[in-house]
Amino acid sequence: MTVRRKIWLKFSLVVVLFLITALIAYPKPIPKPAWLGNTLAKLKINLGLDLQGGIHLIYKVDTSGVDSAKVPDALSGLQDVIERRVNAFGVAEPLIETSKSGSEQRLIVELAGVRDIEAAKAMIKETPFLEFKEQQTSATEQIPQDQLDKANAVAKAKADDILKRALAGEDFSMLAKDNSEDSGSKSNGGDLGFTKKGEFVPEFDQVLFDVNFKDGTVYPQLVESQFGWHIIKKIEARGDGDNLEIHSAHILIAKKVQPEAQITWVSTGLTGKNLKSAQVDFQGQGLSEPKVALQFDSEGAQLFTDITKRNIGKPLAILLDNLPITDTNGDGVIDNLDPPYAPIIQGEISGGKAEITGHYTMEEANNLVKRLNEGALPMPITLIGQQSVEASLGQISLNQSLKAGLIGIILVMIFMMIYYRFLGIVASIALIVYSSLMVAIFKISSVSPWSITLTLAGIAGFILSVGMAVDANILIFERTKEEIRKGRSMRSAIDEGHHRAWPSIRDSNISTIITSLILIWFGTGFVKGFAITLLLGVLVSMFTAIILVRIILTALIGEWAEHKKSWIIAGAKNEESTE
Repeated sequence: MTVRRKIWLKFSLVVVLFLITALIAYPKPIPKPAWLGNTLAKLKINLGLDLQGGIHLIYKVDTSGVDSAKVPDALSGLQDVIERRVNAFGVAEPLIETSKSGSEQRLIVELAGVRDIEAAKAMIKETPFLEFKEQQTSATEQIPQDQLDKANAVAKAKADDILKRALAGEDFSMLAKDNSEDSGSKSNGGDLGFTKKGEFVPEFDQVLFDVNFKDGTVYPQLVESQFGWHIIKKIEARGDGDNLEIHSAHILIAKKVQPEAQITWVSTGLTGKNLKSAQVDFQGQGLSEPKVALQFDSEGAQLFTDITKRNIGKPLAILLDNLPITDTNGDGVIDNLDPPYAPIIQGEISGGKAEITGHYTMEEANNLVKRLNEGALPMPITLIGQQSVEASLGQISLNQSLKAGLIGIILVMIFMMIYYRFLGIVASIALIVYSSLMVAIFKISSVSPWSITLTLAGIAGFILSVGMAVDANILIFERTKEEIRKGRSMRSAIDEGHHRAWPSIRDSNISTIITSLILIWFGTGFVKGFAITLLLGVLVSMFTAIILVRIILTALIGEWAEHKKSWIIAGAKNEESTE
């Protein structure tokens, strides 16, 4: 590949980049093609509290009951719990952070788009609550055996009658829809689809895979299982050996059985206030599986002794805000799908120390300890300030800010084109690419784990970075003018201009990046939003001002430019030509 072809390939990539980012940044929906319109519709700019309105709450955190060394962990745990509560409420892009005002620790909660301030306060509620619950089995009223036998005799007689009707040629599907008590297949006319051997109860399987059971026929006898009486129809078979599958349908007349005892979870009186600490330990020396070690206070030790004594062999559920702390499948329900959602008590435990084992990874054990400590540390929060921000004010501010930004960009482009002529036109094109690229990044971030929430301060950072993008071009162009005056060719002057301007551009942008990182690290709220947008803008502006502009100029500047140097860059004349 020739050098010239490589240059045009890079130029083509710049054009493609601009088209893609412009398509993403385009503010109106795209009707066709539908798949593209639907994909782009999912991308949106997340607006902050100041732009779309919402609720701003300030809580004072009481750290008096926490050891000073544990305060940072306690605040982090408290913040995580509040975040889970807010996320469960369905608030998009909430801002939850802790800050210090004098000697007070504070929790700041901003809920963009929420209008009901009382509902917001109820959602935050009070200190996270950790509790331990035990199983309680409640007896249910038993059905007299003679009544149960009579009911099952009636059910069996009904099944016999349906079997006779099916064997006589009545529509099996309609019989199933009218009579079957299998809710999973009734609406499908009893159709069970293709299944392999071993997927049904043994009594059903034995009949279904009987070699004498012909396709398209109804089995001539009732098949009884633990669930009731089945009328089975074999539709067709496919495959052979281990791959044999049978397509079947059935009608179930269920057996009547004694109601099962109801299991509920009741409080034991043991809560987070009784838990002194939770930490990761190991089941043996050297390399071994991690476990979670618990230490209770004196009151908790006695409660735990009594609880374990009466629940040997039974589970003890641990809940934070009434949800299992190890809800593996995320359904918020205490069930056996979440082992070890409720550790099984192996024996009476005294002394106030306990262990939770369950083949944990180190990450799982650390997460469990963190969640236990979230509920164990006494961190009361008190509402000390609240504010409702109207969306109309936010919309006005947004419109004014966008208008100001647009006017600023246009004025900068006009200045660049007047002062630097052709090079100013190229810089203006790069500025348009920069703007579309920034908007595209804002939109794409909304569907990523690193979502950017745009605030008024963030818009200010974006507009400021526009000026910095142009500043880099000005440095390059001025150095280019100096090289032209020394007699260099246009292409050589542009290359040397980039080379000489780079140290100044690098140093100024690095200082801005360092300042932005400091503001992000130590700042809060709007200051952090400004710094994040400014940092992103600086990085993108360096890419567009240095790389894209150079690629465009390298592709477009040819022999024609050597005769039009003074027009391409105003005021740049070859020193030799003035002698």
